[in-house]
Amino acid sequence: MNQSIYELFNLEGKVAILVGGTGLLGRNYAKVLSAAGARVVIADINKEGCDQVAKEIMQGNNILARGIETDITNKESVERMVQEVLSEFGKIDILINNAVARPPPATVENYDLENWRKAMGVNLDGVFLCCQIVGKEMTKRGSGVIVNIGSTYGLVSTDHRMYESPDRASPPVYAASKGGVIQLTRYLATYWAKKGIRANCLIPGGVWNNQDPNFVEKYVEKTPMGRMARPEEYNGAMLFLCSEASSYMTGANLVVDGGWTAW
Repeated sequence: MNQSIYELFNLEGKVAILVGGTGLLGRNYAKVLSAAGARVVIADINKEGCDQVAKEIMQGNNILARGIETDITNKESVERMVQEVLSEFGKIDILINNAVARPPPATVENYDLENWRKAMGVNLDGVFLCCQIVGKEMTKRGSGVIVNIGSTYGLVSTDHRMYESPDRASPPVYAASKGGVIQLTRYLATYWAKKGIRANCLIPGGVWNNQDPNFVEKYVEKTPMGRMARPEEYNGAMLFLCSEASSYMTGANLVVDGGWTAW
C-alpha cells in the first residue's frame, strides 16, 4: 500500500512522553511532535519548565499538552507519572528519553564517585526505569516506539585535545553512560521486537549554545560540515524515528553529527 508523505509522518492521535523536555533540544522535540499531531507529555524534574513548555505547545499548535513533574531516578515517581498519563490519555504510543545529567568535569584520577553515581542515576538508570515501566504498558497493547538519546561520545572517545586541560574535558561518566544507553537500546529492540515495540537511538552531535569560542573553533575544525548544529536540525530525525516513516527500523543508531564520526 502506498502512503502519502503526510501519512508517513502523521502523529495524530498518538500520545508521546518526552522525558527531559525542558531543555534546548527537548523544547524543539516537543514542538515538532505536537506539530505532527501528537499529544505530548513533558516529564521533567523541573515542574515550572514542564508547565511552560506545555503552555508553549498549546499556544503554538492548539493541541493538548501536559507537564508532569517527574524524578526519573525514583521508580515510584516514574510509575506515578505513567499512571497519570494513562488516566488522562488512555495509552502511551511514544517514549523519548532525553533527560541528561552533566556533572562537573574532572580528571579520571580525581573524578568523584558520587558525581559518577548521580550522573549514572539520570543518564542510564533513569532511562532504564522509564523504558521498563512504559515498555510494560506498551507490551499490553502490542505497539510502541522508544527513542533514546545517545551521543557521539557514546560511539567514539572524547577528543581530549579539544579541551584546554584534562579537568575541563567532558567527564568519563558521560561517555560511559551514553555508551550504556546505546547498548541498552539494542537489547530492548531485540527483546521487544515481537511485542510490536521499536527502540532506536538518536545520536546528536554538538549543538551551538554560546559555548567558549576556543572550544567551538576546535569542534568546527573536526566537523566535515564546518559548523555546529542548530537546535532545530534534529527535529526531522526525531519525527522520523517516532513515525511510520521508520516502521522497519529498530535497534539502530541514527547519527546526526555533521560528519563528526565519519573521519
